[in-house]
Amino acid sequence: MVRNAARLAAELTARGFRMVSGGTDNHLMLVDLRPKHATGKAVANALDLARITVNKNMIPFDPEKPFVTSGIRIGTPAVTTRGMKEAEMVAIADFIERGVALKDDPEGLRKLGEEVKAFTAAFPLPQF
Repeated sequence: MVRNAARLAAELTARGFRMVSGGTDNHLMLVDLRPKHATGKAVANALDLARITVNKNMIPFDPEKPFVTSGIRIGTPAVTTRGMKEAEMVAIADFIERGVALKDDPEGLRKLGEEVKAFTAAFPLPQF
């Protein structure tokens, strides 16, 4: 879980995203979206259309209101539970990057969501 988070944080950083703490030491990361000229609310809603779940989250000294935010929080427990490894974090970073770029394009986000659905089909949810 932690290795997946570290890899995802590194992949997102390489794509121009800023990690609030410079990376992660656990299963979570807080991403400052200001370099991408986006808000947490807009990105969380956009990624939701693309079948990717993140939380809008305030960052330190956030200039945005609490219901808008400048950041998102991403965790790796769900994808790790499904059996994804570090290699899959590259694809997830790509999906997130594309989702942010498509944040104002609902149809593009729906198409991206179909790609995400196809990708995750290889990693079924565990049955209890």
